[in-house]
Amino acid sequence: MKKNFGVKNWMFPMPVLMIGTYDDDGTPNMMNAAWGGITLEDQITICIDTAHRTWANIAARKAFTVSFGTADTVKNCDYLGLVSGSQQADKVARSGLTAERSMFVDAPVMKEFPLVLECELVSMDEDTCNVVGRIVNCAVEESALTDGQPDAEKMRPVCFDPCGHVYRLMGQEVAKAFSCGLALKKDK
Repeated sequence: MKKNFGVKNWMFPMPVLMIGTYDDDGTPNMMNAAWGGITLEDQITICIDTAHRTWANIAARKAFTVSFGTADTVKNCDYLGLVSGSQQADKVARSGLTAERSMFVDAPVMKEFPLVLECELVSMDEDTCNVVGRIVNCAVEESALTDGQPDAEKMRPVCFDPCGHVYRLMGQEVAKAFSCGLALKKDK
């Protein structure tokens, strides 16, 4: 029997989305955002409160990057979610991450994150706090590739557990997609 909890925003996995922008003076900024996901083949939508500095930065620069927290960077990610760029202007530097300029958009890329989506702004909706970006490039660190393809096991991405308020390491492979269900499809 299931226990009812009413309206909850519990979803698994909930990736640890790290949103990179530049402040007005060119200082790299990054925030930890929990709510977001791929909404079209080349678009990502992220919920960012309009009070966040990241909201203003995206509105001004029309660009942002999205990286994904990993087991190796979880403390850096948590710090960037705890500290406001409005109160700590050099929070990226203090986090221990290394910012580099994206070759595709006017936003920073952090060297320590193995995967980054570089995005141009499509739209911002103040009523829903949704920011939509078009992915213009996806870059993956070569050390996180196997046979030329991204390898999640090497990246060690973490997700946010909204029920326990903890970060969890993404799990092991359990089956091959688009094939494990074929046995159920056969005529009986």
